[in-house]
Amino acid sequence: MRINFSKEEKNKLLKEIQDFFYEERDEEIGIIAAEKILDFYIENLGTIIYNKALDDARVWFNKRLEDIEIDYNMLYR
Repeated sequence: MRINFSKEEKNKLLKEIQDFFYEERDEEIGIIAAEKILDFYIENLGTIIYNKALDDARVWFNKRLEDIEIDYNMLYR
């Protein structure tokens, strides 16, 4: 799966990865290592997370549709 991040988004993610390794593992990693980790997780989890988000959106949409149907039916006299 290919995800296009803005430069700012990617830099923030890479910094978060570097900070995590430093805080949790007391290990400093460079930008290349952080990019490899980011690429690994996107490749292996991206599709799963994307599909989960679609499922969540469907649940939200169906709930809104139910609400609209209830409101619509209340218009009958």
